[in-house]
Amino acid sequence: MVHLIRSKHFHRWTEEAGHAFLILMITMIIPVLSGEFAFMRGWEAIYRGFFRFFRIAFFLCLPLYMLLPIYSKLGFAFRKMKGALIQIEGKQELDFHPIKHWLFRPFQGIGIGLLFASKLLGVLQIVIGSTGRAALFLPQSHFQLGRLLIATGITVLLSLFLSALWTMDDLGIRYFNREDYEIKMVGKYVGTLMPIVFGLYGILGLFGEFSKLQTLVYLFQAVVILYPPFTVFSIVHLHFVQRKAKDLSRRLNVEKRRALA
Repeated sequence: MVHLIRSKHFHRWTEEAGHAFLILMITMIIPVLSGEFAFMRGWEAIYRGFFRFFRIAFFLCLPLYMLLPIYSKLGFAFRKMKGALIQIEGKQELDFHPIKHWLFRPFQGIGIGLLFASKLLGVLQIVIGSTGRAALFLPQSHFQLGRLLIATGITVLLSLFLSALWTMDDLGIRYFNREDYEIKMVGKYVGTLMPIVFGLYGILGLFGEFSKLQTLVYLFQAVVILYPPFTVFSIVHLHFVQRKAKDLSRRLNVEKRRALA
């Protein structure tokens, strides 16, 4: 029985996130064969690639367990406001959808992450005393504590922001304004295209010292690096919400409503 359950979970993860791990493996194999790719060189790509993926994915997924206390605070805050959170019957989306979990959400996270990074690199520039802002974005060959702390902070904040909005969308939760009787979707206002556009635009501004072709190559490699952990985060978030859906709704103290015909 235990073997059957493990086999079922492995098969499910292979179907839902297998391509992300395949991309991760490719990013580690290319430097070994060609010399350099995704800011890694030679055989060091094997351990550096795994470590980088695990670090990003870990700090994206770990804050999910903070959602329950955060939602308790949000539920209390909304009760003090003029509006209310309502849960539309039949609007829950707790199933796996390839377009949503492989495309929309990972690239939404990457876009917002790049936007956050472009705004906070100035802080990192002050911490490490670097004169070139693009150099702060590119990985370095030596360890820098300031860079690590800033990157970890961005990752955790981004995880909390995205998971809070994604959860409301998955649970079919909307914001109801009692004054004008307008029902608003919470998470989908963030969108998918705009975060990517603004994120890429913000990072492009850091690469004035490079040619356009070199800048595009750097951005492509950054997206390739970030896609696997953000895809895994999207899948882990889905499984988390599936298990905690009732508890999350209860902590938000949502009002259940039937969908209009």
